[in-house]
Amino acid sequence: MLSYRHSFHAGNHADVLKHTVQSLIIESLKEKEKPFLYLDTHAGAGRYLLNSEQAERTGEHQEGIARVWDCPDLPEAMAPYINVVRQLNTNGNLRYYPGSPLIARELLRPQDSLQLTELHPSDYPLLRTEFSKDDRARVARGDGYQQLKAKLPPVSRRALVLIDPPYEIKTDYQAVVEGIAEGYKRFATGVYALWYPVVLRQQIKRMVHALEETGIRRILQIELAVRPDNSHRGMTASGMIVINPPWKLEVQMAEILPWLHGKLVPEGTGHTALNWIVPE
Repeated sequence: MLSYRHSFHAGNHADVLKHTVQSLIIESLKEKEKPFLYLDTHAGAGRYLLNSEQAERTGEHQEGIARVWDCPDLPEAMAPYINVVRQLNTNGNLRYYPGSPLIARELLRPQDSLQLTELHPSDYPLLRTEFSKDDRARVARGDGYQQLKAKLPPVSRRALVLIDPPYEIKTDYQAVVEGIAEGYKRFATGVYALWYPVVLRQQIKRMVHALEETGIRRILQIELAVRPDNSHRGMTASGMIVINPPWKLEVQMAEILPWLHGKLVPEGTGHTALNWIVPE
């Protein structure tokens, strides 16, 4: 369908959760000298202008990154992510928001590499231009799920695979499970991070059950809801499902989630969740 544009939603509460988890995983992988691959299956445009027509139409970043980026009580573990946001906005005004590939670029080391895929005809040229001078990055236009077959396992045998589809159609919820299963068959020791929106809770329950059915172990679920589940149109929550999470991630998110919920949802609605879908 290719109608989804992340520029309408950049910097919202779901991005804050997703990029917090992404940055924590990257920082953990950097604790070993050996290089690793960052593979992004649905990379988007790279960076987003928050005063663009699309962003201003929804204003979602006002209830997301705008509430946390200059907080004096920011949890220490979130500093790498928030510092990337601050580097894009050095004059103190929040004008730009980094997508996941840009966050990865700023946090990765010279020895690490990026494989970025985007299918949208408008976003792909922006992504390609953004990374045209980065020798570590390879940018492709195509089906991101195919990269789970073509690029795994990496030569380094270390990787973070971020899977962040638009969920434009209901079959995306099954496609992500099939994609993870394909990647895991080729590369069982990689870190896989799957982002999901909660629009209808039953869809998420089916997706989680399908993941359980794959037989994959060590699956951690992290979720932040800004409103209670309901049957009306619109995203009430989002989450990250992480396979083979770094050992510190659960402890870090146990500290960060209550803080994030308090900042992003000052009225106290919604919930947070941190649990193992499948343990060791």
